[in-house]
Amino acid sequence: MKVLERIALAGMHCVDPERAHGLAVQSLKLGLGFGQGPISSPRLRTTLAGLELANPVGLAAGFDKNAEVVGPLAQAGFGFLEVGAATPRPQPGNPKPRLFRLTEDQAAINRFGFNNEGMDVIAERLASRVVGVPVGLNLGANKDSQDRAQDFATVLRRCGPHVDFATVNVSSPNTEKLRDLQGRAALSALLTGVMEARSELRSPIPVFLKIAPDLDDDALAEIAEVAVETGLAGIIATNTTLSRDGLKSPHKVEAGGLSGQPVFEKSTRVLAQLSELLDGAMPLVGVGGVGSAEQAYAKIRAGASAVQIYTAMVYGGLSLAGEIAQGLDQLLERDGFAHVADAVGIGRGDWL
Repeated sequence: MKVLERIALAGMHCVDPERAHGLAVQSLKLGLGFGQGPISSPRLRTTLAGLELANPVGLAAGFDKNAEVVGPLAQAGFGFLEVGAATPRPQPGNPKPRLFRLTEDQAAINRFGFNNEGMDVIAERLASRVVGVPVGLNLGANKDSQDRAQDFATVLRRCGPHVDFATVNVSSPNTEKLRDLQGRAALSALLTGVMEARSELRSPIPVFLKIAPDLDDDALAEIAEVAVETGLAGIIATNTTLSRDGLKSPHKVEAGGLSGQPVFEKSTRVLAQLSELLDGAMPLVGVGGVGSAEQAYAKIRAGASAVQIYTAMVYGGLSLAGEIAQGLDQLLERDGFAHVADAVGIGRGDWL
C-alpha cells in the first residue's frame, strides 16, 4: 500500500462507513485513484466462461453499485469488474445506518437492501464506458416487486447489451425472502426466464449465479443440478453470511450480511463442494474473505477459476487488487505452474 493511500484510508476510517464509501467513489471520479492498469503475465492470463482476463482477480459487486467509476476501477489492477446490483426501478434501500466496520475481525456487516439508481441510469452509464477489462452486472429485484423472478430478466434485457457478463443475485440476505429463490423449483423457473432474456440479446453474454454460503449439502446439490440444466455459464460462491460465529467486534449484533475474513473458510468449503459436484461442468468464482495472494491462491486450488474481492479493500486499500495479482503470480511460479488454470482445483480435497 502506498503512503498516500495509507493516509487516505486512515482518514476514511474516521468517518461513518457508508460516507467513507461515498468519498471513495467521489475520489475515483476526481481521478485520485491508485492504478496502472490490469496486472498481467503469461501465468495470470486466463479465461472465464469465454471472457479473456488479464488476471483472475476481480472486483465483487457492491462497490460500484451504479456504474459510476468503471473507468478508474479498470485501471486499479483488476482482471475484471462487477457492478450493481441493479433493479428495474430505483430504490433507496434500507434505513441508515446499514453498513458497519468490524475492525477487530477485518470484516463488515451490511444491510443495504439493493439501494441503486435503477437499470435505466445504470444502462446509460455502461453504454458510454470505454472498453477495457470485462465488466459484468449484478442483477437484482425490487423489494416491493410483485414478480421478483421477472425483475432479473427485465434488468438483463435492458442492460445486457452494455456488459460482458451478468450475475443473478438471489443470495443477498437483505431483501426479505430473496433467498427463498434458491430453492430448486423457484430457482429453475427464475433462471429459465433469465436465460430466455439472454437469448434475445444480439450478443448473448455469460450468465452466472451468486449463491449464499449458508446452504446445506442437499441445497448445494440441487443448485448444481439446476445450474447445469438451465445452461448457466458458472457459479459465484459466495455472498455474505448470516453466521456470527467467533466475532469479536461489538457490531456483531447488527443485522445483515457478514463479509470479510470470518467468511473465508466457510465460503471456501462451499466452493470446494461445488467444484466436486460440478466436476468441471462450469467455472466457479471464489468470493469471501480474500485479502491476500495466499487466500486467492487457496480459492483457486479449491476449485475457483477466478476470485473477487471487496471487503478486504476497506482495510487494504484499492491497490490490494494489484498486490494480490502480483503475489499470486509469484506463488504460481514458486509451485511450477505455467498458467493459473493449471492450479484450479488441485487442492479441493483439503476443504472437503
